[in-house]
Amino acid sequence: MRADTIFTGGRIHTGDPAHPVTDALAVTAGRITALGAAAHALRDGRTETVDLAGGALLPSWGDGHVHPLIGGLGLRGVPVRDCTSLDEVVEAVRVWAEAHPEAEWITGDAFDPWLAEGGLFDAALIDAVVPDRPVLLRTMDHHTGWANSEALRRAGYTADTPQPAHGEIVRRADGSPLGTLREFGALNPVLALVPLPDLAEQVDALHATARALASAGVTWVQDAWVEPHQVDTWLAAVADGRDLAVRADLALLLEPDAWRERLPGLAADRERVEAAGRGQVTARAVKFFADGVLESGTAALLEPYSDCPHSHGAANWSGAELADAVTGVDALGFQPHIHAIGDRGVRIALDAIEAAARRNGPRARRPVIAHVQLVDPVDLPRFAELGVIANFEPLWAQPDPLMTELTLPRIGPERGARQYQIAALLRDGARVSFGSDWPVTRYEPLAGLATAVTRQTPGGLPEGGWLPQERIGLDQALAAYSAGVAHQAFEEDAWGVLRVGLRADLVQLAADPYAVPAGELAGVAVLGTWLGGRRTH
Repeated sequence: MRADTIFTGGRIHTGDPAHPVTDALAVTAGRITALGAAAHALRDGRTETVDLAGGALLPSWGDGHVHPLIGGLGLRGVPVRDCTSLDEVVEAVRVWAEAHPEAEWITGDAFDPWLAEGGLFDAALIDAVVPDRPVLLRTMDHHTGWANSEALRRAGYTADTPQPAHGEIVRRADGSPLGTLREFGALNPVLALVPLPDLAEQVDALHATARALASAGVTWVQDAWVEPHQVDTWLAAVADGRDLAVRADLALLLEPDAWRERLPGLAADRERVEAAGRGQVTARAVKFFADGVLESGTAALLEPYSDCPHSHGAANWSGAELADAVTGVDALGFQPHIHAIGDRGVRIALDAIEAAARRNGPRARRPVIAHVQLVDPVDLPRFAELGVIANFEPLWAQPDPLMTELTLPRIGPERGARQYQIAALLRDGARVSFGSDWPVTRYEPLAGLATAVTRQTPGGLPEGGWLPQERIGLDQALAAYSAGVAHQAFEEDAWGVLRVGLRADLVQLAADPYAVPAGELAGVAVLGTWLGGRRTH
């Protein structure tokens, strides 16, 4: 046997406790064929050598919860993501609208919800620059929208419109809509009016996102919100002759309305993805939203919000109905993937998973609860007991303005001090995976690693870390992005560590992450990414 490629000249961190570090790795036909001295023995005149130049080679990373298509399309609208004030957002809308007179709708994605006091956005501000065309902007968490008056008019929202189920039309004192729409019950009627880009534009956006993820060292993603038309986009991207830069699993969205009637469609979508996904795209998960988000007061809590004592937030499903639905998709062999932020949202998600296991019997189901921001102490051990994977977005575990301006005032100091308990769940024996939820936050795992290890802002605050008892070690953080996501994907026998026989899914870094101060990890350059031995970056 000869090696197609040998990596040498730096430290190779395998992620395998039995053989954690080596100095050479050989790849043949897309798989790891040797490590160390045995790798050098496979070299011949046709072998390519990749010189790590004193840097490092690691298992590539996965993203256990991301929105490649939604994010890719959102960034093609008004560039509001980096705006630092309401005035900047409004000006960005004005400039984009003037530059695109042909656009029927004006949309933008991922602006910061703390730019307005209390997260309340007034339609009148956008009306002043675009009064005659509908405008809909979405905050970085995607759970709040800012609409102008024309968008509200087209959706039929007036002072007489009843509050929708699973959402809120925020109102002025006279009852008229303010322009702030919270949660999907209020957002979806407006989103349904926005014309979809054509399939070619959607496929281009998906390829662009896949390349960006690959440039960050990512080779596998869980698309955590996929509607039927988006299945078509993924399959078109696989079939269009361009190599897709990542592998993906699609979590098919299931909402509370008429969910039983939708089950056959989920199974049919899974089958057509299995038939046409060429082994690169699968559809084995189903996405649920148990609740909303803390910053807008829509996450479901066991006790009332500190700033709104009459509200416990909003559970999108009753406990009984979520248990039935999770049991239904589990019986079809799907992996439940449940968004749960508040402690009540987490509890009803755990209860639903427990009910499915009791009713359907034992199997390797590996259910996922994503975000896991606030967990009641009595529920922490249930993750390990039920085999639930806790999927965290580690960049959220810092005292940024979202936390200090919106979240902490809503939940108070006691609950605020038990958020994102990554270390606690690991100590309990729970399985943990990491993700980004991009476009909510950055997709680069190196930035997430820095936050998971330090619990600090990029500026290094606070000293010693925010809730420092929940800091984790670099070994644990790297594993959550590699072996942890591979376990979530049911692919631990294919990738996630560097071991002979496994797929050559690799990331090359300019520096050894173990030799870099933890707070500087986000600045380490990704020099190369390989998916099954094929270079994608």
